[in-house]
Amino acid sequence: MLWYKALHLIFMVTWFAGLFYLPRLFVYHAMSNDKISIDRFKIMEKKLFYGIATPGGLLTIIFGFCLLISNGVDSYSGQSWFSIKMILIFILVIYHIYCFFLLNDFKYNKNRHTHIWYRWFNEVPVLILVGVVFLAVIKPF
Repeated sequence: MLWYKALHLIFMVTWFAGLFYLPRLFVYHAMSNDKISIDRFKIMEKKLFYGIATPGGLLTIIFGFCLLISNGVDSYSGQSWFSIKMILIFILVIYHIYCFFLLNDFKYNKNRHTHIWYRWFNEVPVLILVGVVFLAVIKPF
């Protein structure tokens, strides 16, 4: 079980690193005007999304399920903190999927947002991380 927990945490850090940095790349990409910069950001965004964030997210969820099963699913039933944590993880997955669509908008030169919008968008995973860590460590309710 400790191996599952360690791997879950390692890949959670990887996933969040990707989700923190990808929207930051979107900020700079939205501010770019020259072809060289735009092409460079497209490559960086693609590698970050497919090489770091997505594998990190999938492995976080896989090892989270391993933890859930090894601890016994019944041990979490009726615990409000766990239900709220799962809701936050669901929102994070939706955020990740939305990043995919934004990535494609940039890929096809169809970005519709300003760099300021991306600066605000970049704060969403921070709020989710804070919530998830407090729920998992403190286990309120």
